[in-house]
Amino acid sequence: MDGTTRARLDAALAADDIWSALSALAEDAPAGLPAAIEARYGRAAKDERRHLSWLLGALGEPAVPVLLRLLGGSGGDGAVELLGTAVQRRLRLPAAELHRLAEELGAMEPLVDAMGLSADAGFAPFLGGLLDHERLRGRAAVALGRLGAREWTVPIAQRLPGLTGLVHGAFVVALELLDDPATIPHLLRELEANRTQTGDVHHALAALTGQDPLLPLTPPDGDHGKLLHRVWSERRLDSPNPPSIGPVALDSPRHARFTVEDGRGRIRIDYDPPPPGSSWPRWDKSLRIDGERVYHVGSDCGTCETTMALLGWPPRTAREGADRLRTALAGIDDLGSGVLDAAAPLIKELPTGHYRVHLTDLALERVTDPAASWWVRRRELREDDEPYTEDPLDDWPGTDHFQLRDRIPGETPTYGVLLPSQPLEVLDADTVARYTSAVTAGHRPAALALAWVEDIYVRAEYPERFLVAAVLDGHHRLAAYAAAGVPARVLLLSRAEDNWGAETGWSEAFTEVLGRL
Repeated sequence: MDGTTRARLDAALAADDIWSALSALAEDAPAGLPAAIEARYGRAAKDERRHLSWLLGALGEPAVPVLLRLLGGSGGDGAVELLGTAVQRRLRLPAAELHRLAEELGAMEPLVDAMGLSADAGFAPFLGGLLDHERLRGRAAVALGRLGAREWTVPIAQRLPGLTGLVHGAFVVALELLDDPATIPHLLRELEANRTQTGDVHHALAALTGQDPLLPLTPPDGDHGKLLHRVWSERRLDSPNPPSIGPVALDSPRHARFTVEDGRGRIRIDYDPPPPGSSWPRWDKSLRIDGERVYHVGSDCGTCETTMALLGWPPRTAREGADRLRTALAGIDDLGSGVLDAAAPLIKELPTGHYRVHLTDLALERVTDPAASWWVRRRELREDDEPYTEDPLDDWPGTDHFQLRDRIPGETPTYGVLLPSQPLEVLDADTVARYTSAVTAGHRPAALALAWVEDIYVRAEYPERFLVAAVLDGHHRLAAYAAAGVPARVLLLSRAEDNWGAETGWSEAFTEVLGRL
């Protein structure tokens, strides 16, 4: 073992800002660090073991053998700490080790989570026995869902009427994970009972049936439960409806509204399954395209910062009518020229909802340096007594992107960013050059993007808004506009249900921000 590595580990554990020091050490990952952690772990105090356990988890796969050896020789709080680290890293632990820990420790949170990650159906009876455990029942249900233990579908569903709060949400999410049609009658009865947590039930019914009825943004009588019961009771669940687009209402030549019902949802923002170890059954969201998670979007938290993190690029699949759409976008000045008809095949791939369409010109720049991105600069621009000292890469979305050159006017600091759905560094240079010549000569081909506004109050201290858009078509065009220094013509599609904020509500936030461009 390298003495330098031991010395660096000692220094990190003695640092004033220990978590920053450990993060830096994990990022550098010097040779022999897992072995140095293992050698120190046995003589470490409880708090230090917590730090060492976290560091093992941060090192990923190279540290797994060490973590398993330490776990096999630990008991009590030490085993709980290491088991929690394994769960956070989504490690699949050997079944024999989990059985040993169950006998030694009894039922406890990280053990339940680890069993759910084990892919071993043999743990299902143990987990099923915890469905009435006051503290562990929600985690047990989700663990059964991860195992795909459909023999527990009905027992989980039958308990819904007696549950509330996060536990009720966890049981509904477990039923989604099980993806068992036997769940549907129980969920319909939940709506009939007109209980308060009907939104989770509606989400599960849509996921399980493949149907997605259109709901008013605000129920006429304010009763969501009654509305959902009526809507679902009127559906023929054995005969899915094809996607349909409601009449287009032109508010102005460049602004329009329409609805989508029973949208396919192949391009959508939706909740992720809860991460192992989380007590929140619905929290993280991702933008998905053709089944692939493209960006982690964040959560519904009204005081958490707006974030986007690249997860992977979607498959390059051809869409019906793609050529027709590109022809319609080649040069448009308003929405009355058939462009929405051309976009209909793509619009039907979106989820059910109320949509706004804005044809707008955006003064964009291409961002390749994290320090120049609004994701980083927003912190520097806050009226904060403490200077910004974080690593810019902590806020970087993981890819080059486009952004508005200036903040959007208004009392609340507002920023605009466009994230690609394909890597910008592989764009064809000749195509970009051809578009650059065209826009310089006065042509205005449009790009197409799915957009939303987050209106948040960061840490309950700083009001902030982000206009976020994911580019669906027109990456070469946007690159050309940015290179030419000409405002980019963009057709922004926005689902009202994806825009939110404590002050302005769903649909108003997007319209208000766009009105200030």
